Amino acid sequence: MPCVRTLLGLLAALAACGAVAFLGYCVYFDRKRRGDPAFKRRLRDKRRTQEQKAEGQGPAQLWDPAKNEKLQELFLQEVRMGELWLSRGEHGMGVEHLSNALLVCGQPQELLNIFKHTLPPKVFEMLLHKIPLICQVSKYLIIFVT
Repeated sequence: MPCVRTLLGLLAALAACGAVAFLGYCVYFDRKRRGDPAFKRRLRDKRRTQEQKAEGQGPAQLWDPAKNEKLQELFLQEVRMGELWLSRGEHGMGVEHLSNALLVCGQPQELLNIFKHTLPPKVFEMLLHKIPLICQVSKYLIIFVT
């Protein structure tokens, strides 16, 4: 029995020494890593990119200038097409293009206010009935783009 006890004691001592050595190894390399200037720079860069991603989830940060110009061109084209169809008497096609313009517009409430004052009441009413459909299409576009 005494032989087994000494063997267990020796194994326990070796396990404790191994654990202390491992912890010492971890502490040494952690201090070395934290003291490295390149590590600090990488950590700062990583935090900046995470902050930018967090800020970028707002609508103002989603658009770069090239995409914004294309959206403006599309918006103006849809408004022109809507006006053209309305001047020809094709109210359905005109409302279709004006609703597309409303979809890509950055400030749809203001555009609706402008439409309210400039469009005939019948056409504006048709556009208002089309808004729920526009909202559904908008959700699908957001899912598709992201």
